[in-house]
Amino acid sequence: MSIKQFLSLEWKQFRRSSFFEKGLVIKILMLLAALYFAGIAIFAGVLIFFILKKTLPEEDPFKIINNFLIYWVIGDLVLRYFLQQLPVLNIKPMLILPIQRNVVIRFLLLKTSFSFFNILPLLFFIPLAIVLIVQGYSPFMVVLWFLSIISISFSINFLNFILNKNNPIFYGVLVFLALISGMQYFGIFDITQYLGVVFYSFYSLGYTLIIPVFLVILLFKTNYRMLKKNFYVDGAVQAKKQSFSNYNLEFLNKFGKLSIFLKNDIKMITRNARPKQVLLMSFFFLFYGLIFYTQDTYRDLPIVLAFASIFVTGGFLISFGQLVPSWDSEYYKLMMSQNIPYKKYLESKWYLMALACAASFVLSTPYIYFGWDIFAMIAAGASFNIGLNSFITLYGGALNRVPIELNQKAKAFSNTQGFNPTQLLISLPKLLGPMLIFYIPYKLINFNAGIIALALSGVLGLVFKSYFLNLIEKVYQKTKYKTISAYSEKK
Repeated sequence: MSIKQFLSLEWKQFRRSSFFEKGLVIKILMLLAALYFAGIAIFAGVLIFFILKKTLPEEDPFKIINNFLIYWVIGDLVLRYFLQQLPVLNIKPMLILPIQRNVVIRFLLLKTSFSFFNILPLLFFIPLAIVLIVQGYSPFMVVLWFLSIISISFSINFLNFILNKNNPIFYGVLVFLALISGMQYFGIFDITQYLGVVFYSFYSLGYTLIIPVFLVILLFKTNYRMLKKNFYVDGAVQAKKQSFSNYNLEFLNKFGKLSIFLKNDIKMITRNARPKQVLLMSFFFLFYGLIFYTQDTYRDLPIVLAFASIFVTGGFLISFGQLVPSWDSEYYKLMMSQNIPYKKYLESKWYLMALACAASFVLSTPYIYFGWDIFAMIAAGASFNIGLNSFITLYGGALNRVPIELNQKAKAFSNTQGFNPTQLLISLPKLLGPMLIFYIPYKLINFNAGIIALALSGVLGLVFKSYFLNLIEKVYQKTKYKTISAYSEKK
């Protein structure tokens, strides 16, 4: 079977998918985002040399670039792990056909090489290499340096494949990267000076190109052996047996009839791949404030702090809540055939999001270090999330009719399954609302007035909780059968 035939099968699978038209808007948005970042990469590749030359005229800009390439490697690896979707090939039908396993495995691995994450470095380093040649650097040596850097990029690509399949290796690499970054940050050990020499040697010596090329070949063969080891019919077809710990979660019984829904949701989150990834992503939202609260520039813009406070405590609400009721898509028809009050179902989701916001607020206590005004802002943001944002999120869920495969092992950060373009419009009041509620009193009165207004907006939402749930229930009831029909479609 030729590469051309594989590509033909991939295109037919993509084009004939029942979700092709539905996902077309998402694909267009992703294409526009890709073009945007591609443009930034090209301009950065052209300008970086001249910016460094003007900023540090006494230093060689090329050496400075090489000194900081280690941060590109670290950043690229982290972004790939959390954002890059590994290519998938439906291999089960091919395993019983007279097609050599070697051909299928090579195609699957080569398919990873055409990722946008591999194209983006080319868009940056090609213009940079041209600038270096124009500025008088040896053309031949610049080409060797460029080939070395691109080899490193492809090495990161194949290393990411291994990290996604082996958690121990991932945690080992994570600890190592955290260690060298920590030592660099606290001034204990400056690794850039030493690794900068290694990167510059690709230009000054040339023959060190052998190292990254050897690394690409080694990682490619490692991936090849790893895939070939499990490339059998019984390994692909046999269902994976999983064992789960049975726990009663009796402490939730105090919620009465809602406890059944809450227990099911918690078990669903702890037992399935996709919800686990979303839960992990929610935890990372806690550190969102470090981007803003540590910068004096942002601290002089209170409206930006109000924006950040929503994310610190609202990570789970934003990432999990926007996909209600898609989380239950696999058994939604069964649920709707039962004698279950719709309001109780929605209320259980609200309690789950509210409890997660409360837990995030407790975990955000260390932000007191940045001042009581910052912590008060986070508290006000938590109040808004629980009292208003939760209801806005539930309302948006009624417009989301894209099913979710709970055990699909895809990136929580980049998986568009369950995504609906309408959610972009619903997100506007969730993000702009708290900023306006804070900014108007802040501008008219003072900072404390803005915080009080933001906090009271959440309290007001809690007062009218039953009213909001009744309104949202009517929307869900109205679209009930459309949702069931949409969830019945398979990708």
